[in-house]
Amino acid sequence: MVSVLQINQSDIKGGAAIAAYRLHQGLLQQGVDSRLLVGEAKLGSDRIAILPRRLRLENQLSRINRRFSLNYLNIISSFEIPSHQFYQEADILNFHNLHTGYFNYLALPYLTREKPAVWTLHDMWSFTGHCAYSYDCDRWQIGCGHCPYPQEYPEISRDNTAWEWKLKHWLYQRSNLTIVTPSDWLGQKVQKSLLKHCLIEVIPHGINLEIYQPISRSIARTALGISYYKNVLLFGVENLTYHRKGGDLLLNALQDLPHSLKQETVLITFGNCGDRITQLVGIPTLNLGYLESDRLKALSYSAADLTLFPTRADNLPLVLQESLACGTPVISFNVGGVPELIESGKTGYLAEPENVKQLTQGILELLNNPGLTQKISQNCREVAEQKYGLTRQAERYKKLYDQVVSSV
Repeated sequence: MVSVLQINQSDIKGGAAIAAYRLHQGLLQQGVDSRLLVGEAKLGSDRIAILPRRLRLENQLSRINRRFSLNYLNIISSFEIPSHQFYQEADILNFHNLHTGYFNYLALPYLTREKPAVWTLHDMWSFTGHCAYSYDCDRWQIGCGHCPYPQEYPEISRDNTAWEWKLKHWLYQRSNLTIVTPSDWLGQKVQKSLLKHCLIEVIPHGINLEIYQPISRSIARTALGISYYKNVLLFGVENLTYHRKGGDLLLNALQDLPHSLKQETVLITFGNCGDRITQLVGIPTLNLGYLESDRLKALSYSAADLTLFPTRADNLPLVLQESLACGTPVISFNVGGVPELIESGKTGYLAEPENVKQLTQGILELLNNPGLTQKISQNCREVAEQKYGLTRQAERYKKLYDQVVSSV
């Protein structure tokens, strides 16, 4: 039985963490000995450990990082991972999100010298000069420099993106890495990147279809205190000002809805933006805050007629998988990996990027055509069952782990 160590920024906080933890659960069900080594942990488990850190020294070294805008190079504790029991007992490593301030990518050659590694990419950061998403910039294909988006996460104050790109390129040539992308879109990017020499597999995220499944709309709305006869929209983001998630685009689209429709509509929100939306667009909101409970999230999706996802850039968003599994159509933009999940007329409605009028049109089109929306709802669940089951994902990872370990 293969033993795998998942390395990530958190156990369940954030999209990449949730995706990795779900994979961890699926692997355990398949008999794979999976453990997590993370920057921060919220769950108590003997299979989850927090990476030891030398915070005082690393904080002092970070001053140098900030001066040169070379993020994370101060985290010297990453070189001590081989002394951890989880590392020593693992046959293979599975890296996830390495760019949130808990890991130093300079350690990759050292860590993969004795253990081969799969790296599951959750965004573009691994092959850019600093950013997690490059939008319309393709300078990551030729070496970065002259960065058009220095404020994009993780932001930089000095443009040393060409140096970071060169450093990553040098490191990857000396690391034993197999790349997994959840979307074809990201896989195609990797094939043009400084990771193109690696074996590249596309394995979508998996989801527990027994938890995320359609719940009776009347039951779901009663549980949430919402009238059965209201139009119910769902939107989740922690901060409306987060540019990539498109909160500003959503506000503009909702403001354009007819006043009569707004009076008959309720907006369910995840995060901390509900009151702000009510003030700006005049639609009553039910703010559920940051949800950790999968069952409460499934209840919320099931209560909604539509999920709104106005993203400017994304890989294979978990929100869309969750919504599809619960039979809730999605309104979004045709960007990144989104069209691999959402197809207009089949699982929702796709607007052209930044086109607020089309986003509003999609909301109106589906709310005013309940027959079509019901058909789309059935399609959503069917697509989730065909493509995104957790067992399917875990089996593919298990096969890949065996392949990589046997080739060492």
